[in-house]
Amino acid sequence: MMAGAGEDSRALFRAGVRAALEAWPALQIAVENGFGGVHSQEKAEWLGGAVEEYFFRNADLELNEVEDFLGELMTNEFDTVVEDGSLPQVSQQLQTLFHHFQRGDGTALKEMASHITQKKCEVRATALTTARETDKDDADNVEEMEVTAVNDGAATDGVSPQPEPSGPDSQTIKEEDIVEDGWTIVRRKK
Repeated sequence: MMAGAGEDSRALFRAGVRAALEAWPALQIAVENGFGGVHSQEKAEWLGGAVEEYFFRNADLELNEVEDFLGELMTNEFDTVVEDGSLPQVSQQLQTLFHHFQRGDGTALKEMASHITQKKCEVRATALTTARETDKDDADNVEEMEVTAVNDGAATDGVSPQPEPSGPDSQTIKEEDIVEDGWTIVRRKK
């Protein structure tokens, strides 16, 4: 009879692990965008089993060990470095789920898995906003790098940092746009 209770508890722990991983924005963004390649969804499903097995093989895990394990899996399997602050939260959820499992507290496991699943929708909306902000920041960084490259004298495509007016084209070259912060945009004649 005890074996049946242990199996039920393990199934509840498994469901809790899957709920925590499915509600994790970093993992879901990685899966949705194919960061793990064409088999991203299968890797995400495998990840649940790998995390479950990790807890069963290492009963007295510290929070930083769980964070390191999850971070390593995300880097290796999804080529993703998680820097959104969610790694400690997910690790804590998983560790709490495992403590409930160890105590045989099936009710607490069910409640926690249910709570995580309910919060999933709220987290998803935040994740999409964060992803858009990140994309915007990346675009700004690219622009800054391009401007810096021209500013450092790295002239490319025959464009010199300070054009010298000459001949009939001097009218076109003088059509420069002064932008804030003292930058000048020089346009080529087509």
